[in-house]
Amino acid sequence: MSIHSPPMLLELAGRSLLSDKPRAILDLEDLPIELFPPLFVEAFSRGHTEVLKRMVQAWPFTCLPLGALMRQQQPEMLRVALDGLDMEVETAGAGFAEGSTELLEDMRRDRLHLCCNRLKIFGKPIGHTRKVLRLLQLDSVQKVEVHCTWVPSTLAAYAPFLGQMRNLRKLLVSQVGVPAHTSPEEQKWLLAQLTSQFLRMDCLQKFCVDAVLLLEGHLEQVLRHLKTPLEALSITNCPLSDSDWNYLSRCPNTSQLRHLDLRGIKLTNFSPEPLKIILETVAATLKYLDLEACEIIDSQLQAILPALSRCSQLRLLCLLGNRISMSALRDLLLHTARLSQLSIELYPAPLESYDAQGAIHPWRCSQLCAELTAIVKDFRQPNLLIFRTVSCPQCGCMFFYNQGLIHCSCPTAA
Repeated sequence: MSIHSPPMLLELAGRSLLSDKPRAILDLEDLPIELFPPLFVEAFSRGHTEVLKRMVQAWPFTCLPLGALMRQQQPEMLRVALDGLDMEVETAGAGFAEGSTELLEDMRRDRLHLCCNRLKIFGKPIGHTRKVLRLLQLDSVQKVEVHCTWVPSTLAAYAPFLGQMRNLRKLLVSQVGVPAHTSPEEQKWLLAQLTSQFLRMDCLQKFCVDAVLLLEGHLEQVLRHLKTPLEALSITNCPLSDSDWNYLSRCPNTSQLRHLDLRGIKLTNFSPEPLKIILETVAATLKYLDLEACEIIDSQLQAILPALSRCSQLRLLCLLGNRISMSALRDLLLHTARLSQLSIELYPAPLESYDAQGAIHPWRCSQLCAELTAIVKDFRQPNLLIFRTVSCPQCGCMFFYNQGLIHCSCPTAA
């Protein structure tokens, strides 16, 4: 039999107050300060929207901790709380002339302090996003992820907010297109609006860009402004130029990388030398290397194998989605055989797994992957070792080999 502690007197008083919503709203002005935190949590959890909104406006403390409430998976109630903050700002500015923006900004800073460690922006950035950023104590933000479809002008408009995040440790920006009418000079200027903010980021450790078309030909312009050596660099699904690829190998801010993610970067027509130099430079620190779907061919893989074999701290290696022969894969596994930290290995099934038309031959694939698995297990026992084909031309599924073959039921698997 379990014994539960009885509710505190303050909690009982708060629940009683919430049971009568009109009275609760009227009594907030005279509410004892000790009752605000438990009553706020109770109103949030039980969906009392009007009480919650009024509590935000009457909040007596210097800090309103909304972050902990996000774990309750009630985005609508979080939106209600933010609406309450918006109303508070409008009330604060109601007595000022339209042009008195400086005074209004000062009153916002004095009255409202919205803090968060992690900030994620989804969908199209709109006026509401800007309102929240203006309310936010920007130096409290440590991680920012922007999952939006941006145009360069929008990115430039939001860049000053990023520059005020002096304690930012991770920045991810995705989906930045380039309108057809944008000139090269304008692209460079727009990108400069973002990169100039990096000079104010003293703590940035992880920099990630995904599908940022604006990056092509401007990688040096972006990375040279970083003030500290990066721990993680992720450039995925972006077109790169020869100058970008060459600069990456000599960039001083990538000399201590632990995490390098280049998924979806098409490397077929690039020299493997820059990648070889990168791996040689970070051999003592690199733990995670993802080269999925980079269209790497045998000769490129062979060129980087000596450098790869010296990455003594490597724990994860992913080469899925590249078309590599059985011979090249065998050499790869022999070169990495003594990397004792390597525990997660994701490789493409060898080219010999397909017939002349590109269809998957399950039995042959199984035999070849079993042979490659045996090479690895002669030296170590990885936690995860997977060989995977490209998509099946009949149904779009993929074949996996992990101690056995998992295959689709389409005719090509017969």
